[in-house]
Amino acid sequence: MNFIESIKERARKDIKTIVLPESSDLRVVKAAETAVKEKYAKIILIGDEEKIKKMANENNLDLSEVKFINPKTFELKEQYSQKLFELRQAKGMTLEQASKLMEDEVYLGMMMVKEGLADGLVSGAIHSTSDTLRPALQILKTAPGTKLVSAFFVMVVPDCEYGENGVFVFGDCGLNQDPTSEELSEIAKSSSESFEKLVGKKSKIAMLSYSTYGSAKSALTEKVIEATKLTKEKYPELIVDGELQLDAAIVPEVGKSKAPGSTVAGTANTLIFPDLNAGNIGYKLTQRLAKAEAYGPLCQGIAKPVNDLSRGCSSEDVAGVIAITAVQAQN
Repeated sequence: MNFIESIKERARKDIKTIVLPESSDLRVVKAAETAVKEKYAKIILIGDEEKIKKMANENNLDLSEVKFINPKTFELKEQYSQKLFELRQAKGMTLEQASKLMEDEVYLGMMMVKEGLADGLVSGAIHSTSDTLRPALQILKTAPGTKLVSAFFVMVVPDCEYGENGVFVFGDCGLNQDPTSEELSEIAKSSSESFEKLVGKKSKIAMLSYSTYGSAKSALTEKVIEATKLTKEKYPELIVDGELQLDAAIVPEVGKSKAPGSTVAGTANTLIFPDLNAGNIGYKLTQRLAKAEAYGPLCQGIAKPVNDLSRGCSSEDVAGVIAITAVQAQN
């Protein structure tokens, strides 16, 4: 059973409700049909039910098991507006502004998760990352004990002997542009937890650089060296090493040559990139050249499951992220 099928199987054991605020996008509507047809999540689509069903009929999609909520006629709109106002009034929000935001599909979806009407939310097919995460942080807040919200991808590389049979977590490839050493250590901790929750195997974390064990020296390498040191000090239970070049991190013979004695080199399955440039380029190269499945950017550190999508996603990608979000909601 491949990674995403195993995730769907886990989701079926305790079915959660996922809200999708981008019902005007055919990819999202197709994914909604997949989720309910394969019985791994209940789905709420936010939008005009008539328009959504018209699109579904034109594309031979069956949404008979999907729930619809129209922001304009939603019976809890006033109640949710009041609660949003109470959450944000210290930041200057008025009741009128809160009421207007409850007509925004993403904000409404976040309030539904906050109030327990849904267990998680998936957005990003037509919204920017900031338009997805801003309401998440305003309404759901960060998880207890979390110092930094970050993003990761689950990468599933076909016919690959590296990582966990071709499965990796890449962090942070979607949110933090130029993390400090302290922030990189937090990304490593969160990414390790995400790997173990979703893949079910022990995480082995490589702090990536263009240098291995001092083979080059610059401010860029020093940041990663310090991040590795901090991670080991703060989280001694983690298996982590750095700084490592990508080949030293995942290829056993290269790891033995460049980083002898390392507990991670050659066996890494959780890759921490030094900045967003490297992370974004790295995941897209892997996706396009290795024909890998890329699920994300998934979020870690928010109080309840909220996941972003790449705007270049397929309906299959959306369906996969729904399944992952459902499993995250089980935890």
